[in-house]
Amino acid sequence: MRYLRALFTIFLLCIAVVAKSQLNTERVMLIGRNALYFEDYVLSIKYFNMVIGVRPNLSEPYFFRGLAKYNLDDYKGASDDLTLSISKNPYVSKSYQLRGLCRVFMEQYDSAESDFRRAIHYEPQNVGVWNNLVLCVMQRERWDEADLLLDSVMQIAPRNSDVYLKRMQVAIKKGDTIAARKWVDEAVRLDSYSADVYQARAMLFAQTEDYPAAEEDMNRAIELMPTRSGYYINRALVRYYRENLRGAMSDYDLALTADPDNLLGYYNRGLLRAQVGDDNRAIEDFDYVLREDAENLLARFNRALLRDKTGDVKGAIEDYSLVLNEYPNFEYGYQCRAAARRKIGDEKGALDDETWLLKYQLAQYTNAGKGNNAEKDSMQTDEKIRKNSDRNVRKYNRMVVADDGNSKQYTTEYRGKVQNRNVDVQLEPMFALTYYEKPRDVGKALHYYKPLADINSRKLFPHTLLLTNDERGLSENEVQRHFDDINIRSKYIVDDAENISHRMSRALDFSLVQDFTSAMNDLNEALAMEGDLWLVYFMRATVRCKLLETEELNKNIDDKNSFWEASVKNNLPNINYHLVRNDLTQVITLMPDFEYAYFNRGNVFVKLADFKSAVVDYSEAIKLDNAFAEAYFNRGLAYIYLGKTAEGIADLSKAGELGLYSAYNIIKRFKDK
Repeated sequence: MRYLRALFTIFLLCIAVVAKSQLNTERVMLIGRNALYFEDYVLSIKYFNMVIGVRPNLSEPYFFRGLAKYNLDDYKGASDDLTLSISKNPYVSKSYQLRGLCRVFMEQYDSAESDFRRAIHYEPQNVGVWNNLVLCVMQRERWDEADLLLDSVMQIAPRNSDVYLKRMQVAIKKGDTIAARKWVDEAVRLDSYSADVYQARAMLFAQTEDYPAAEEDMNRAIELMPTRSGYYINRALVRYYRENLRGAMSDYDLALTADPDNLLGYYNRGLLRAQVGDDNRAIEDFDYVLREDAENLLARFNRALLRDKTGDVKGAIEDYSLVLNEYPNFEYGYQCRAAARRKIGDEKGALDDETWLLKYQLAQYTNAGKGNNAEKDSMQTDEKIRKNSDRNVRKYNRMVVADDGNSKQYTTEYRGKVQNRNVDVQLEPMFALTYYEKPRDVGKALHYYKPLADINSRKLFPHTLLLTNDERGLSENEVQRHFDDINIRSKYIVDDAENISHRMSRALDFSLVQDFTSAMNDLNEALAMEGDLWLVYFMRATVRCKLLETEELNKNIDDKNSFWEASVKNNLPNINYHLVRNDLTQVITLMPDFEYAYFNRGNVFVKLADFKSAVVDYSEAIKLDNAFAEAYFNRGLAYIYLGKTAEGIADLSKAGELGLYSAYNIIKRFKDK
């Protein structure tokens, strides 16, 4: 009952009356799409459920609910919703595209291929769908057919480097390394600022054992994309083959700095540390792998060997036993455990293991020549690596490489925020007040403003306010909590209409559930009650900015275009951003030491194409906080837009120094150009 009451309340507040009126349905759809845009997938599902409950005959709410589930990795649920959407309108390309992707991730490749072909029927120029169709065909090793499809893609997109990389992959699978080299060289020629093309060519060089050339290309890839942990891991393997163990170790350290949760990096570094005699730190690496993946028995066996070697014999025996429970025919494991048991005086246990070994060796001798000698200890081969999915315990001492991961190459314009699609260089976003932010990257500064801390100490809001430009979506429990808070605040407002804090709190709740129109109404009311509150002007500026973004997104969209493609017919700035600028100017008048207001107004000036004014505001923000990395980053881009490349690169360099590492990639590209 509590859940239904809260939903009913928010429905009343958002729409005034919930009925079968087309206008009200469109309003809730709009709020749901706002939530999708800002990656609040759980929240968006709630809104689409409302629409479906009122208008189950519409195809769009099923599509958008499927899109939200897809972004939550619920591929079965998403596929079911998309099937319902298609049943109500079978002529929409995007529905087949997205259902095809869901089916790929569920490994239903025949059905996925059918969906991609149907999407191409309605949208024959969509390179992304062609890409996914090609990958589907490659997944089932139909290499000649993949080549024919790629011929078609090259007619549509002759300068798309990804097409040439796929031709390289197909050529490798067909055993034609000369053709593979031709295609990847062409990809590098077409897209010399893409780290991926150098990475791909490096892997081809490594496959043909040209390790110096492979390392040179990996160096280039890392220059272009210095925060990609996989690149360091791949270069470490190349250096390992070149017997540059110090360089390989350094690369694993860098990989784990960029991605502290990379288990493959910890595993390989553990092997390398063991190889150079750094046993205790090798044990630490395998400890980490086992904390995160207790079923990784190859890591457990390596740790057992190291424990045995460093004197923790009982711990080693425990690890050996766990491995042998799962691999009861692993003779080297019995040999190691027998020796360890003898060290602690367990003669009976050692004898049991040695007896098993004798019986096993006799059976092997008896069966020699009968085809039962397929399993060979990895130590008898010259191979140095294994795939991550290969859990053959006899390969415990091989370096690990990631699987091919074709699923990661499937493309979609629907994953993530619209402003991140096909955009290479973006401003750091505006700062907003919220209760939630994404986990902070290593080295990224904490954003603090003393007057805001004072507001938090006075508990004017039910939760602690944060300043961030990296908001996160809400969990289901958090969504429910804010529906409840809106319900509570609405009662407070009825009882005490003059209390401005209730309006402010409810406005923030509305904003968090992506109902920006209702949030604006509350903030307008708050300012009508008291017109000199900097906090309310700041909140209204950020809420209005979000409202404008989503209005632009949803303008003039039809089924022939991508959902995300707002049809803005010219590049003229939206004049309504002047209203955002005016609110921020009022904040600066009231609080001239508030650097985040200058930063946000700088972003608004960029939206209005007034780059000189943007530079002035970013500079003011930097004067107030000379370690404001985001301000250096955005000022650097504004300088570049003004043609002042040297000043721009200097600012980007400072931003990188302060923790925004993506700045280095941009610097490299602008310097080369």
